[in-house]
Formats: sequence, C-alpha cells, structure tokens
Amino acid sequence: MTNDTREKYNYAAITKEYIEKYEQKEEFQEDFSNAAPTIGYRHMQVLMYFFLCIVAYGFRVTISVGIVAMTDPTASSNPDIPTYPEWKDKNLILSAFFWGYVIPQTFAGWAANRFGAKWFLVVTMLVQSVLGTLIPLTAAQFGSRGVMISRAVQGLCQGFIYPSLTHLLSQWAPSEERSRLGTVVFAAGPCGTVIAILVTGLISASWYGWPLAFYLYGGLGLLWCIGMVLLGYDKPSYHPKISHSEKMYIEQSLGHTEEKATHSTPWRSIFTSVPVYALVATQIGFNYCFWTMLTQIPTYMNFVMNFNIKQNSLLSSLPYLTLWLLSFVMGFLSDAMINKGILSRTITRKIFNSIGLFIPAAALIVLSYTQPDEYVRGVVLLVIAVGFSSACFSGWAVNPMDLSPNHAGTLMGLTNGFAQCTGAIAPIVIQFLVTEERNPLQWRTVFLITAFLNISTGIIFDIFGSGKVQSWNDEEREDKEKS
Repeated sequence: MTNDTREKYNYAAITKEYIEKYEQKEEFQEDFSNAAPTIGYRHMQVLMYFFLCIVAYGFRVTISVGIVAMTDPTASSNPDIPTYPEWKDKNLILSAFFWGYVIPQTFAGWAANRFGAKWFLVVTMLVQSVLGTLIPLTAAQFGSRGVMISRAVQGLCQGFIYPSLTHLLSQWAPSEERSRLGTVVFAAGPCGTVIAILVTGLISASWYGWPLAFYLYGGLGLLWCIGMVLLGYDKPSYHPKISHSEKMYIEQSLGHTEEKATHSTPWRSIFTSVPVYALVATQIGFNYCFWTMLTQIPTYMNFVMNFNIKQNSLLSSLPYLTLWLLSFVMGFLSDAMINKGILSRTITRKIFNSIGLFIPAAALIVLSYTQPDEYVRGVVLLVIAVGFSSACFSGWAVNPMDLSPNHAGTLMGLTNGFAQCTGAIAPIVIQFLVTEERNPLQWRTVFLITAFLNISTGIIFDIFGSGKVQSWNDEEREDKEKS
C-alpha cells in the first residue's frame, strides 16, 4: 500500500468516525428531548417565580384598594381603625411606587446576568416585606408623605423582579415551552391582583380593618424568601438534584452549555435595534392601560358606579380573574401555532399583541360612553378591557427572549424601565384630568386617551416588531469568527 493510498484510507476512516459520532450526538439530543420529564425541576423554579409575582403584586395592589379604606372612616365595622380622610394626595401615593421602580430597570437585568438573580430577588423581597408590614405604623407616624417614601422604596426593590425573572426564564424555560412557562410567571401578576383586591377589600371592611392586609402580605413575603433560599437556583447546572436528561434537554434547547461564558452586553446594537424600540413602544401602551385600570378601577367603581367597599373588591377582581384565566389559553395557543409551524414566531407575537391591545381599546371607547347606572354593561366592558390584554403575555412579554436569549434580562430591564414610567405618570395625569371623581365626562377623557395609546403603540409593534433572534445576540462569537 502506497503512502498516498494509506493517507486516503486514514482520512476516510477518520471522516467516517466523525460522521458516526455526529449522528450519535444528534440521536442523543433527540433522546434528551424525549426523555426529559414532563414535570421536572424547571417547573419547581417556575412555581417559585409564580408565587413571587403573586406576593409582589399583592404589595402593589393592596394600596389601590387600601387607599379607599384608609381615607374612608365608614369602610370598617370597627370604629377604632385609623383613617385619614384629610389626605388629598391619594394619586401621588398610588404613583409613588413607580418613582423608585424605574431606577434599577436599566441595570437590573445586566446585574442578574452577571452575578445571578437569586439573591437579588431574596434581598429585595425581604426589604419589601419589612416595609409593607410597617405601612400602618408609617401612616400613623409620618402621614401620607411617609407612605409615599415607603412605597417608593418598595418600588425600587420591585424594579429588580421582572428583569431578574426574565433572565431566570432564559436559563430554565426551553424554547418549546417558552410561551407556556412565561405565561405562568407573567400571568401570576393578574392572579395576585385578583387575590389582593379580594383580600384587601374584605379585610378592610372587617373588624380588623385595612392594616391587617399589609401585615398579611409582609408575612407572605418573608415566607417566600425562605422558600427561595432553600429551593431556588440560577440555572440548571447549579441544581444538585436535577436529572441529567432534564438538564441536557433545557441546555440543548436553549443552546446553553455548562461551560458557556458570560456574554458582554452589545449596548450599541441594542440601542440601534428597531425591534427593540418597537418593543419599548408597545410596552408603554400596555403598561399605561394596565396601571390606569389597576390603580383607578376601585376609585371609578366607588365614586361613579357607587359600589361599597365589599362590592368594589369583588367586582374589581373580576377583570383580573378573567385576565389570569385567559392568559393560559393564549399561552397554549401561541405555543401551538409556533411549534406546529402554523405561523412564524414573528407573526404569532404580532397577532397576540394586537389582540391584547386593540380589543381592550375598543372596550374602553365603548365604556367611555356608558352611563353610570348601566352597571352590568360597565362591569362587562371592564372585564373585556382587562381580560383580553392577557394576549400580550404571548406578545411583547416574551419578546425579549425571542430577540436575544443571551441578553433577555438586560433587554427586559431596559424596555421595562422606559415603559414603567407610565405607572408613575398615569395616576398624576388622572389627578389632573379628574378633578371631580363622580363626573363620568372626566373619566371619558381618561379612557379615550388610554385607548388611543393602546392602538397607536400596537400598530408600531405590528410594523416594526420581530420574533427573530437578532444578530447581536451572539455578537462576540461573530466577531471572533470574522477575525
């Protein structure tokens, strides 16, 4: 055998061996996907995130219903419960949460990606729990301004939550389950809203009065912190009990490996990305509507529709119960459309985002011309306006993970930071527009402005949004390959 023949034989043998190994690797990947448990430790992590959002939204919402009881001496059956009818800055108290909330958004996702999200969540929830428990004492000792400061610090702490959760989902949620698992987490906010509205309303009307609602959520927050310390992990490779098949299923689905290096953030590419600006725009529309509804429905039902505190809490919770239930339907439908190849990821995101913005806008326009004594019609329209916004959880809410799995937390922090400014602005705008809380004509202006923002920002996302992974997702790798 000549040297040339021997070299050709060796090359062919090596090539054959390489192909066989590659084929085996592909088979293993398929096996891991099929062998991954239907219910696994990834679902335990998502459950922890779900309960986090339940409690976090409890901290947000208790004040929306609580402020009615805090300023109404007749709200509780116990005459000894302290009330503050002299407070004239209720909308400033409602907006104070967002003064702090927007501050950490720009760096919270980056910090979670760099240092891990678990301990950010534990520490910030601990601070919120303590401050929430102290709200009754703060109100008694320092008045409305003290409550504003406390709420601003609580908002500062909550500013870490969604960027951190988005980062954690980018580590734990396989792409095939992204909409479903993401919906479970993001829809926990509406679920927490339902619970908080009901609980706060019923407690406020009881002998124990509104302070008990703050004590309750403070205790729940402390319990969650203990649970997260014991059960929470930043990524599958850190979990001591996760099966090898589940770990490989998650990591192969996401393109992660245990040795994967931390990516530097491509700030210039992010700030020049058109789909990112479309994402910011649609979040602004959604959040303005969401926070207008959340902070003002109890007030609207109290002064315009003339419901008492018990009726108010029950009926105010209906829109968010609908939102929570519909969010699961929307999540499964959007995943099915993508996974079965019915529609592309981009088209699916745009369709569901449009449903979540345009249908509520139409309901708000009709609501603005509904008479105060048309109780059933008014409540149904509020249910539609809030409930159908659940489709956005399968639209913009998971879009950061579509655009850049490697920088999803950072992206959510940036876009959410800009968008959540509306949470601070909306109550102040409403305080300016609604000078007579019983005047339905002034509320008409509020609803029409909200509908306009929904429609305009939804159109922007439909034109410029994307569901594709952006080139800057792995910019470092591309630069190395070019060099």
